[in-house]
Amino acid sequence: MSRAVALTMPRWMLYAEREIRVYRRLWRGSVFTAFISPLLFLGAMGLGLGGLVKENSGTVDGLDYLVFVAPGLLVASAAQNATGGALWPLMAGFKWLRLYHGAVATPLRPRDVLTGYLTWIGLFYTLSAIPFLTIAALLGGVPSLWGVLAIPAAALTALAFASPIASFVATQQDENMFPVIIRLITLPLFLFSGTFFPLSNLPAAIRPIAWVTPLWHGAELARGATTGTLGFLEGLLHVAVLVAFIAVGVVIGNRTYARRLTP
Repeated sequence: MSRAVALTMPRWMLYAEREIRVYRRLWRGSVFTAFISPLLFLGAMGLGLGGLVKENSGTVDGLDYLVFVAPGLLVASAAQNATGGALWPLMAGFKWLRLYHGAVATPLRPRDVLTGYLTWIGLFYTLSAIPFLTIAALLGGVPSLWGVLAIPAAALTALAFASPIASFVATQQDENMFPVIIRLITLPLFLFSGTFFPLSNLPAAIRPIAWVTPLWHGAELARGATTGTLGFLEGLLHVAVLVAFIAVGVVIGNRTYARRLTP
């Protein structure tokens, strides 16, 4: 990029470009977790477990199990990978490698670092959702052409996790709480979000927990898109909840990043 072009770009875009340049050099290390692992889950759950489900009950919530689970796995994989990517790598930026301190020593501001990072996350999970959805469609797991909207649904879900977690990481001096977040928040959400089975299978007292989690809204948004059953108002509600999680993370993150990175 020429210096003249760089001077006309918003500063947060310069940081997003930095993330893209780094990924171009290190992409091989993320191929398995971002691309291959979700596809293996799709094969194991959608085809393996799906075959057993078909033999015993036929359908789940009126859908072939592959059709039901594919969009859930898409957004759940995005949420899980985005969570891990917003924990230890960000701590490296704040403490171990102090990359963010180097960034704000330039004309970049702390909020530019946060916004640029989240821009990269949205772009990355938009792109990583494409091969998953393509394979799911080839296997028969995406019966509607509206299924393409599951791609932005996965990106919004990833951002709904990454944004609040990024704001939290900026307040931490070590990584002691990170495994707790993975084990007690992110992984249990798989069981309370309608990813593998309908929410109606849960006790009525537990369902409200799912209604306030971004993963459930992401799964419902993606499933409604891939099956072509998503109503406009319903979709708008799911999008609004995901955007609210992102916005809260950005508002808090702008403050925590400023406190952490301002001398």
